[in-house]
Amino acid sequence: MYRCGGVIPELESSRLRLRKLEDSDAAQLYKYWGDDEVVKYLNMSRLESVQDTLDMINLLNGLSESEDTLRWGIELKETGLLIGSCGFNVWQLAGATRGEIGYDLGEAYWGRGYMSEALLTLMEFGYSVMGLNRIEVLVLPENSASRRMLEKLGFQEEGLLREYQQNEQAEGYIDLYLYALLKREFEQRRMSY
Repeated sequence: MYRCGGVIPELESSRLRLRKLEDSDAAQLYKYWGDDEVVKYLNMSRLESVQDTLDMINLLNGLSESEDTLRWGIELKETGLLIGSCGFNVWQLAGATRGEIGYDLGEAYWGRGYMSEALLTLMEFGYSVMGLNRIEVLVLPENSASRRMLEKLGFQEEGLLREYQQNEQAEGYIDLYLYALLKREFEQRRMSY
């Protein structure tokens, strides 16, 4: 069974480094978490300041210490620029061996394959190190770009979860699509990535 013990391991792909979020990332992340175009696809309100972003970084890092979440910053290896974040929002190992991932990317970096590359790295870690059998993603119906990316990665749409979560940005509830990819499906597709 995987134990992170508060340590967020550094992961790498050909163009990206997934690393622990640091206090010094707050100003850069605020550009994304404070951007209406980015947060409209996240179930969170737009952050109002760099201090709010720093508070969120500290919350996420604290949750990793209690093994309630794992969140990485996505950094371009070539320049060291932080372009977004991704991670496991929740996971269950005993009995279920499944995890739910979430992700965000600065709008200037959309459509370049960065998120697919980051998620492949994250999935490899989830299946091989954490021992997950199933990785899930919840996606807003209107986020068609994310849905297409997940389908290209082999995730299957399993259904619409009606009024599944309260909406932080407005009153009421939101519908979410559930996507999932099994370990055996990932391993079958590994060579085609």
